[in-house]
Amino acid sequence: MVEIPDYFRPLGSTGMYCHPLGFGCYRIADGNPEHEAALRSYLDQGGNLIDTSTNYVDGLSEILVGKVVRDYPREQVIVVTKAGYIQGQIMELARSRAFPEVVQYDEGIWHCIHPEFLETQIELSRERLQRDVLDVLLLHNPEYFLIHQSHHKAVDASDQVEFYQKIRETFRFLEEKVRQGQIRWYGISSNNYGLPLADPTMTSVSRCLFEAEALSSDHHFKVVQLPLNLAENGGALEPNNDGSTVLEFCQQHGLAVMANRPLNISCNGRFIRLADFAPPGRKPPGKKSLLELLEPLRQHEKIGTEMGISSSDGRSAGLPQMLEQIVSQAKSVEHWNLLMGRYVIPPLKRWITDSSQRNSDNVLWQQWLDKFFHLISTTFEATERFIQSRQQPGSDRVRNHLSEGGYPQTPHSLSQIALGILLNLQGLSCVLNGMRRPSYVADAFGSRYTPRVDALKTLGHFKSFT
Repeated sequence: MVEIPDYFRPLGSTGMYCHPLGFGCYRIADGNPEHEAALRSYLDQGGNLIDTSTNYVDGLSEILVGKVVRDYPREQVIVVTKAGYIQGQIMELARSRAFPEVVQYDEGIWHCIHPEFLETQIELSRERLQRDVLDVLLLHNPEYFLIHQSHHKAVDASDQVEFYQKIRETFRFLEEKVRQGQIRWYGISSNNYGLPLADPTMTSVSRCLFEAEALSSDHHFKVVQLPLNLAENGGALEPNNDGSTVLEFCQQHGLAVMANRPLNISCNGRFIRLADFAPPGRKPPGKKSLLELLEPLRQHEKIGTEMGISSSDGRSAGLPQMLEQIVSQAKSVEHWNLLMGRYVIPPLKRWITDSSQRNSDNVLWQQWLDKFFHLISTTFEATERFIQSRQQPGSDRVRNHLSEGGYPQTPHSLSQIALGILLNLQGLSCVLNGMRRPSYVADAFGSRYTPRVDALKTLGHFKSFT
């Protein structure tokens, strides 16, 4: 029998206990040694809850989790996965199978919680995770149905009725999967749990519980997941479930609550990552620093030009100039990744393919290309750090605002402070944090030792942050 550490928390009334910090697997992929090292570091240091999804990195997230957890005792690790999104390979499956009740939300993003579709997702997850029984399966943002409806008309009571009827029928299917021994517990991950009751797209925990109880008093709907952070704090402060907040209601009814997006906030249209990217108070780096980090790549492209190799984007301006322009537009690392994925990576791949064909007889081409790949990797990482360091003034403003609200002075990082505040919330089972690097794991674990504070008061104070 596995001994349960005294700081572990009950995962609702499932009978399972979890580390207060969970390993979030968004952007975690098989084939990345650093991601695998981070996940193993988390488990080796006592972590035991991993949260993934069928659509994370097109299935590579689940594959990595399966590869790692097979090296640990089965009862030592709780794996939570989610299903509902139709993207990537799943999109190809959906186009060929024509599943019922698919919400075609946008090009490249469909959604479905119909049992016929979920049947395929459960089988995929069991195979990728190398587990006959899934510990917890969550419906992944089923509110897409209501949001899609809201784009075409005003959402009314009939839409709400239809939405919760779909939830009930899906719960009926999941209860059968429990009976068959394919899953142990199920629940819902919704971005809209914390919205005001007046919002027609709000997902109600109380109504979801009602649908489960209508099927059986011995139902297995026991887990909910929602965004929860300093700014997105409705789950802790909004009384939208029979006069109770999500945390209060779930605590009263034995439901586990897992918080995601703990370090990402949006304020006045700007994204702020709750982390330190430079020593607090340090002046952000300027254009000179950016040009210096781009210079090695610029010099290598110059060598390529002398060899008769055209610039990396097929124009007179090369990749460094493109990166310089993208950096000037990027508001955050997330925005940077979006711009890179849209305007830089696709043409760069095409250029490499075309140039490889054109230079197939050039004996120096492969040597040049190998070094080019290395420089791309190091330059992209350095540029990302440059963008992050420009965000430090925003981090400083968050820290100062918390101090003005009474948060005690502490040497902890801002990410540790933000996680620690959530860990002080009553009724919260687990805070899911993205930990793609071993250093992120070490930083996150340090949040357990931040000052004990009145978390509700702190979140309430943060509402005045601008």
